[in-house]
Amino acid sequence: MEKIHKFILVFTIFFSLNFYANAKENIYKLETLYDGLDMPWDIDFLPNGDFLISELTGKLKIYNPSLKILTTVSNLPSVLVKSQGGLSDIELHPDFETNNLIYFSYSIKTKEGNTLRVSRAKLLDNTLSNFEVIFTANAFRKTSAHYGARLLFLNDNTLLISSGDGFNHREKAQYLDNHFGKIVRINDDGTIPGNNPFSEEDKALKDIFTYGHRNQQGLTKDINGIIYSHEHGPKGGDELNIINPGLNYGWPAITYGIDYSGSIISPFKRKEGMEQPIKYWTPSIAVSDMTFYYGDLFPEWYGNLFISALSPGDVRKLVISDNKVVSEDIMFKEISSRIRSIKSSNNGSLIILTDGRGKKNSGKIIRVLPNNL
Repeated sequence: MEKIHKFILVFTIFFSLNFYANAKENIYKLETLYDGLDMPWDIDFLPNGDFLISELTGKLKIYNPSLKILTTVSNLPSVLVKSQGGLSDIELHPDFETNNLIYFSYSIKTKEGNTLRVSRAKLLDNTLSNFEVIFTANAFRKTSAHYGARLLFLNDNTLLISSGDGFNHREKAQYLDNHFGKIVRINDDGTIPGNNPFSEEDKALKDIFTYGHRNQQGLTKDINGIIYSHEHGPKGGDELNIINPGLNYGWPAITYGIDYSGSIISPFKRKEGMEQPIKYWTPSIAVSDMTFYYGDLFPEWYGNLFISALSPGDVRKLVISDNKVVSEDIMFKEISSRIRSIKSSNNGSLIILTDGRGKKNSGKIIRVLPNNL
């Protein structure tokens, strides 16, 4: 009789655990809204519900999810499309509904080399007008890699710009006379705020907000305005950091990764005066974008951070408490593709972009909805 009771108990626990796991897995469904984008890089949401999508190949698109129509925005600037270079991030001005301003980052070729540029323009009737260059990175290089290129408006309407280390210029990330491996803070018109952390230092660029970064392709803030950035490590050592002005995030003096050749970049993982990530991944997952979820459709995900990844191609759902990552779940593995961007839409659904690298016009827009809708 005792053996029977033990069997029933074990079976009940096994069934309950499997039921709970399946219930967790089945709370959402994936819906492909569009298949045919050419290396999409970022997505934002217009007030009328349309999606604004950048393609690395130099096109800006508007997708109407109701009519399932994709429209190309006209009058874009000339963009250097090479390797990791092209049209990258897009960000609506916080007052977009009254001023129609959008901001976009892209790579350009100059006599000094190629670099990152940020411009703004008015979006009216699927056309850009009143075009203005507001930032050009002092980070000229021959390589077409590690631009960073992520944009984020803060609560005071200043704009953060991530500028990568240019791959071959990593040592410059530790110096304040250039934009390699930096996060920059400017006003929405391109002028420099007087309260930036290095505004009083003679040899420092006054727009620098933080330094010691590698290739930061994630910038977001939580409901309290705390800023988060993630960056690609080399072979291992992708990082998630909380960003505070004036701090040094260590690259390449400290790292949890090694060079692609297997050689040691630095023997140090910690140094005094250099910030530690709140999470790192070794091996790398190739972090690409992230968003906090504050929607109503998935109350169990409220306040969680979703990070998209290119390799092997999934999303990491992180629970963060007291500036620490307390849990990590791997999500949406069934997509089985490089996930370039993830954003929380205006109606509470998550929107995912796959970039389709290696096959022209194979990038997808995928919507995550509750399974009961």
